[in-house]
Amino acid sequence: MAKTTITLRQTLTCQPNHHEWFATNQALFNRVVCFYFDVINAHENLLQLSNKEALTALEKLTHTTKETPDPIMPLQALAPDIPALFRRAAINAALGSARSFFSHLYRWRAQKTKAEARGKKYKARPPVPPRTWNKSVPLYAGMWKERTAETTMVKIWNGTCWNWVKVRTQGRDVAEGYELGSPSLVCKGATWRLHTPLEKTFKGPAKIAEQVTDPDTKLCSVDLNFGENLAVCVIQTAKGTPLASTFLKGGKELNGFRKQQLGKIARNRNKTGLIAEGEQDNAALWCKIRDRDEDLAHQISVRIIQFAQQWGATILVFEHLGNLKPEKGKYSRRGNSKRAFWMKGRIFAYSKYKAYNAGILTSRVSPRNTSRECARCHAPVARYRQGQPAQGYTVGAPLVSCSACSMKGNADRNAALVVGQRLITRHQKKPSTPHAGHERDA
Repeated sequence: MAKTTITLRQTLTCQPNHHEWFATNQALFNRVVCFYFDVINAHENLLQLSNKEALTALEKLTHTTKETPDPIMPLQALAPDIPALFRRAAINAALGSARSFFSHLYRWRAQKTKAEARGKKYKARPPVPPRTWNKSVPLYAGMWKERTAETTMVKIWNGTCWNWVKVRTQGRDVAEGYELGSPSLVCKGATWRLHTPLEKTFKGPAKIAEQVTDPDTKLCSVDLNFGENLAVCVIQTAKGTPLASTFLKGGKELNGFRKQQLGKIARNRNKTGLIAEGEQDNAALWCKIRDRDEDLAHQISVRIIQFAQQWGATILVFEHLGNLKPEKGKYSRRGNSKRAFWMKGRIFAYSKYKAYNAGILTSRVSPRNTSRECARCHAPVARYRQGQPAQGYTVGAPLVSCSACSMKGNADRNAALVVGQRLITRHQKKPSTPHAGHERDA
C-alpha cells in the first residue's frame, strides 16, 4: 500500500488581539526550538539516536521531573509550564534542523579533507547554524480540539498564560477519503492560516522497471522549455509508438511580465543606489513576480497530469536539468532567465507529487543531446527556423529535420519523444551473449 499527503489551507478569522497572541506563541516556539538546537549542538552524539530516542534524551536533559529534579539545561527559564506536546513539537523541529546542519557540515569537512589531500585549496565556506528562527507552530493532538467544518479550538501562549482560543476557518472542506493530521499555525503576510496535512492510503502502482516490460504501457514524456511552449508533452507506448502530443503555452507572456517587473525593480534601486540591510526592497514587485511564477507552475503541472490521465499514462518522464547558468546581459535579462530555470524545477516538483496522488510514477533521464537527436533513427538533426535552410543547429529554433531518415517536425516534440525513449531504453533487458566456448558450429 502507498500513502499520499496533501495540505488543506484554511484562513483563520478571529479577534484582532488574537493575531498578537498567535505571533507571541510563534515567537515562544522559535525560542524553544533555538534552545533545543543549542542543546543538540552541545551534545552532538544525540544525532546518532533515532528521533524517538533523541526526544527522550533531550527531555531528560531539560525537563524537570521527579526522576530528574535538577536537569543539566533547564527549559523553565524560557516560559513556565510549557505543555509537553508544545515542547515535543519544538524538539522535533530542532532535531530536523540539527540533522540538516550537521549533514551539510560533515559533507563540507569531507570535501575539504579530500581537496587538501590533493594539494588544492578549498575555498567553499563552511555551513553555519541558523542565525534566526521563523518556524511555524505544529499543533499536536492535545493542542487543538473540537474541530468542525467552520471552527476550531487551539491552545496558544498569549505572553502571560496558556489559553484556549476559538477561531473560524475559511477554505475548502476535507477531501473524501483523507485522514486529518496535525495542523500548523502559519503566518502569511497579515493573515494567519491553518495548514493541515491530509493522508490517504491507496494501492501503489507497479515499479517503472516492471511497467515498461508491458508493451501496452503508456508513458507521458515532457520537454520543458524557455520560449512560448513552457512544456511539450507526448504520449507514447513502451514500444515507442507516439499516440498524442500537446503544447502548453504561456512562456512569452510570463517572460514579458517578469522582465517588466524586474526593470521596475532595477530603476527603483538606481534612484537611491542603496539597499536597506535586513529589509526587502520593492516587496510588492517581488511578490507579484513570485505569485505569478507560482500560479503558472501549478497550472502547467495540473495540465500535464490531466493530459497523462486522459490517455491512461502511468509513467511521467522529465529531463534531469541542473546547473543551468543564466544569460549574460542587463539585470532584468539575467534575473528573467534565472527565474525561468527555477520555473522548470517548480513544474517538475509540482508535477511529481500531483502525479503520485493520481497513481502515476515520475522519473528523470539524462538531458544530454535530447534536442540534437532524431527520435526516429537517433541520428544528429538540423534545427532551423521557418524560411531558413534545413542545416546547422540554431538553438531555440522551432523546426527540426533529419537528413538520415527525412524526418521533419517540431523540435520540442522531437525532444519529448527522445526523453521517453531514453527511459524505455534504460529499463530494457539486454540480451545475453553466449560465451565463445559454448557457441555451436554452424
